[in-house]
Amino acid sequence: MKPSSEPSAIVDLDLPKVAKQGMWLTVWSVAGLFAADLLIGLFLGKPLSFSVSVWRVLAVVVGYIVLIVVHELFHLVGFRVFAGVPWRKMIVGVNLKLGIAYATTDEWMTNRAIRKALLLPFWTTGVVPALIGLYLSDGVWLWLGGLLIGGAAGDFAMYRELRRYPDEWLVKDDPERPRLYLHEPVQSSSSDI
Repeated sequence: MKPSSEPSAIVDLDLPKVAKQGMWLTVWSVAGLFAADLLIGLFLGKPLSFSVSVWRVLAVVVGYIVLIVVHELFHLVGFRVFAGVPWRKMIVGVNLKLGIAYATTDEWMTNRAIRKALLLPFWTTGVVPALIGLYLSDGVWLWLGGLLIGGAAGDFAMYRELRRYPDEWLVKDDPERPRLYLHEPVQSSSSDI
């Protein structure tokens, strides 16, 4: 199968809208994680404690920066594992003008594969730190989990839009903008071979 010549659909994110959704998702995630930690502590009979230090704030800031990079690297892992994209065809970077980190490729992927690649970082850099934070009852990990869950708002928005289209459609990422081009696959004729 090969892609049609013109896109059948374009998914283009409204960055201000996604940023607002991400802010609310972050607030609710952090609040929910700390509330869950409080309830778990009460259930286990642990005394309520709260502490803030420069080192813990610094740990959140440094951890957040590291996990943003890891988040983008997990998109690349998703491209490789779910879509078979060669490592040499992948790019990771930061668009300072748009204020976003990105992972991209110029290779075609199926809609099904890219949806999986979009959600992989949410699980690995959002949910896993949140679970560690709840297990350890550690505020640094809870903050990191909440921040990275909220940081996946753009991925959720893309995923939600892509669910409207068939799994086998082909998707190409725009290298400069948060935009995806969807192409309905067409059968190759024997003269194309």
